[in-house]
Amino acid sequence: MGVCECPAWLWLLLSLLWLPLGLPVLGAPLHLICDSGVLERYVLEGKEAENVTMGCAESCSLNENITVPDTKVNFYAWKKMEFGQQAVDIWQGLTLLSEAVLRGQALLANSSQPREPLQLHMDRAVSGLRSLTTLLRALGAQKEATSPPDAAPSAVPLQTITADTFSKLFQVYSNFIRGKLKLYAGEACRTEDR
Repeated sequence: MGVCECPAWLWLLLSLLWLPLGLPVLGAPLHLICDSGVLERYVLEGKEAENVTMGCAESCSLNENITVPDTKVNFYAWKKMEFGQQAVDIWQGLTLLSEAVLRGQALLANSSQPREPLQLHMDRAVSGLRSLTTLLRALGAQKEATSPPDAAPSAVPLQTITADTFSKLFQVYSNFIRGKLKLYAGEACRTEDR
């Protein structure tokens, strides 16, 4: 079976498994993030985790406030931002969200809370954020965000909120992907197609 004969979903699955390992993905679509189904998968995982944790109050507490990116999007302001500014905003938000999810995972590991279903969702979120980081790197978001200060566009300071429950953490996770990250990926993919 040649490279072109494999169904697209198989390449997508294999690529998502190989990306966190840093392995090259030969013959796979160059920018998986441009496939709306990829982002939607992460959004659905986040919503599923949020729904599982909504029912538990005290047992799903993080036992501390964790700083996370604010997921509200002012569409007017977003459209006025230069593409480089959007990249900085996305990269900073993704970095902060990754740190927050890793902190939540550590708090869960050190707590006496029932961990089975929660641990599975935390592990998925960590894996998802690693894959999204790799995909955004392929689109050049990190390069834009870490350009020398003279070359980098002036960015608006990242707006943050706090999460004190796993439910809130998963809500931010899915809203961040569904909101700004999806907007940025859409623009980056249109730019790549030109």
